[in-house]
This record gives sequence, C-alpha cells and structure tokens, in this order.
Amino acid sequence: MNCDINGTCDSSMESVSFWDFKGHLDFVDNWFMMSTPYPMLAITAMYLLFVLKIGPEYMKKRPPFVLKNILVAYNAFQVLASAYLVYLCTKIMIPNGFVSRTCLLEKEDTRYAIPTAMYYYHLAKVSELLDTIFFVLRKKDKQVTFLHVYHHALMIITSWAFLKYEPTYTTIFIRNINSFVHIVMYTYYGLAAFPSLAKYLWWKKYITSMQLVQFSLILIQFVMTCIQSECKPSYGVCLVVIMNTTLFLHLFRQFYVKTYKQKKNLKDNKNRVMNDKMNNDDNVTLNGNHLKNRKTIMNGN
Repeated sequence: MNCDINGTCDSSMESVSFWDFKGHLDFVDNWFMMSTPYPMLAITAMYLLFVLKIGPEYMKKRPPFVLKNILVAYNAFQVLASAYLVYLCTKIMIPNGFVSRTCLLEKEDTRYAIPTAMYYYHLAKVSELLDTIFFVLRKKDKQVTFLHVYHHALMIITSWAFLKYEPTYTTIFIRNINSFVHIVMYTYYGLAAFPSLAKYLWWKKYITSMQLVQFSLILIQFVMTCIQSECKPSYGVCLVVIMNTTLFLHLFRQFYVKTYKQKKNLKDNKNRVMNDKMNNDDNVTLNGNHLKNRKTIMNGN
C-alpha cells in the first residue's frame, strides 16, 4: 500500500515490479537518494572499498595527514546536526510518549514529521562515514575495528530501508537517543583535536557507558512497543532491530571491558607488584641494618 502526503493510501491491485522500488510513502520516493537503493548501495560499497582496501594501501608509505582544522569543523557540524535531530525527535515524542499505542502515520500532524526526522537521520548517517575515512587518513588503524565499520555500514542500509519501506514512530526513539549520545561523542572528538585539552578529557569511557545504556533502552522500548502498541513493527524490522541491538550491546560491552576494565586491572597489578617490590626492598634494608648493628655490638663486646 502506498500513501501520499495527505494520507491517502492506494490499495489497488495495480501490478508493481520489485524493481520499481515503490516505498510506503509516495512523497518519500521523491526525496534525494530515496527513489532507488542504488545511491545508498554505491556509497556503502565505496566506503567499504576505501576503508578496507584503497585507503590503507594509499597511506602505507605516507605520513599521517594532520587534519586538525577539518576535524574541529567536522565535529562541530556533527554536534549541531545531532542536536537538531534531538529537537525534531523530541518534538514528536513529547505528545506521543515513549511508546505510541496507535499508528501515527495516519495522523495529520505526524504523517510528515516522522519520515522527515528519519530522512535527516539517514543523511546524518551518510555524513558520519567520514569518521572512518579520517581514521584511515590519520593512520589511526586501531580505530578501524570490525565493530566500527560494521556499525557505520549497517546504519546506512537500515536507516534507508526503514524510511523507504516501513517509516514508523517506533524508530523515532532510537534516532533520538542515538543523536543525544552523538552530541556528547562528537563534542569529545572535537575537544580531542586540541592536545592542550587532553588532561580534561578523562570522561571518554563514560561515552561507551552511555552507548551501553542506549542499547539497553532501545531493546526495552522496542519490546514494549511489540507488546503494547496497536501499530506493531513487522517481523523483518523486529528481527533487524533486536538482533543488531543485542549484537551491539555485546560488542560495545566487550570493547568497554577490554579497553577500560582490563587496562585498570593491569595498572592495579603493576602497582601491586611495585608496592611488593618496595616492601621487599624495605625489609631487606631493615634486616641488613639489623644484622649490621648486631655484628657491631658483638665486635664491641
């Protein structure tokens, strides 16, 4: 069934080929990069080709690029874009709550607002591919992990597909909380471009903590929607959201433990070894002095 901007839906049996790529909303089909998946797939393919093959090969014998001014401008843009998305999503959520019991695409005030917020979110995900490209150009190879690349590639594909074929209020919460986390994250990255501010950036690990809370809340909200809402997501959307959110929760937790917990344990063990060594040295010194004093006394006698 296809619907126009006025909410008029056509349920006729007109034959439509899969290759026509007709989406749920006719007006969304007319938006930039939304008529067919080819632009989205081309961008994703070029991204993967560059960050996994072309970029590393190109940078192999070259010094890393210094992109300080570009990074400051880029991160400032991402903070502003994320803040605008939070504004759009919060504006939709305030009157409709954490979980909507009805299908809001059938209401005049949200029929256009929901797809619009989803569209801007998709464009934001496209722009965020630059995260990895900058890592490659700066030779920050340790940052280009499976988790990082998979997350960025997946978000491009799913944000396009959900908007095209199943625009729904359920995903507005996901976009809202994710954009809020990105405000904090890109603020950190922007400040990290200034080495003089490094001592004030002790809160990096709390960004990962926020991401773990984010994924947990997404799962809770999605399950509540499936139970309470009259407008339940399709099985395909449920499968994609629940499986990938659970996977991200596991991978981000794994990253948190490896990056922060294990390092803290290694540091504690190192300090413990050093303290033990110092105590042993003190004991040797004390025992040595005791023997020396005893020998002196005996010689004096």
